[in-house]
This record gives sequence, structure tokens and C-alpha cells, in this order.
Amino acid sequence: MTKPIHILNGPNLNLLGTREPEVYGTMTLADIESACIDRARDLGVPLVFRQSNHEGQLIDWLHDANVNASAVVFNPGAFTHTSVALHDAVRAIEPPVIEVHLSQTAAREDFRHHSYVAPVARGSITGLGLQSYLLGIEAAAKCL
Repeated sequence: MTKPIHILNGPNLNLLGTREPEVYGTMTLADIESACIDRARDLGVPLVFRQSNHEGQLIDWLHDANVNASAVVFNPGAFTHTSVALHDAVRAIEPPVIEVHLSQTAAREDFRHHSYVAPVARGSITGLGLQSYLLGIEAAAKCL
């Protein structure tokens, strides 16, 4: 059996649906999870979906993915722009990591233009809302 794709979500994504809907839309994280489960099922790939507001937890989950995942779809949230530790964790694991973002980070505040994750991810998909996740799952599945 194929190892699952792990979808990891960073800080404040638990507030989707109410947090800045003009930027992130009105879908909740539960809505995104449901759509991701459906897409993974269509592709015949098991899925693990997680969210944490804590950098260390995300690092632990990346380490776990090294053994228990076939690929990772990762929305590091604001840690994208600040975390060398997440950069190092992504670099240290074998499964391909696809970075995703709901918003187009390059069109936002200057501090959001740099990603510490992108240089060590297999690829990045940004600015497409829910489609960023769904395309991330498809890309991860093609990497298998």
C-alpha cells in the first residue's frame, strides 16, 4: 500500500473562513480538508491532514513524514517567511515537499515575498485558493 500524502498547515490556518476573507476566502480549513480528501481519493492516494500553530510541531511532523509519508503538501503560513528551522527540516527529509499558499504571496507585503521553504521544496503553488492545495496533491501524487 502506498504511504499517505501528508498535508501540513501552519499558524492561523485554523482561522480560515473568518480571518481576512478578502485575502483567504471564506472556506474553512475543514472545507479545504474535505476537498483534499476527495481529490486524494480520486487519485487513489491515502491522506493525512494536520494543522498546528507551533513551529516545533510542524518540524516534528516533517520528521515523521520522512518515514511515514510518500510526499508532503505544506502550507507553512507565516513561518514561510521567517523559519530557517522549517527550511532545514524540509531539506532533511526524503519525500518530495510541495509548498502551497492560498494567497499570492508575491503580490502582498514585501516581507511575504521571500520563502525559506521554496528553495528546498520540489515546487510551489501559490495564489489559487483551494486549487493550490488540490494541484499540490496532484503534483505530489505524480512525484510518487
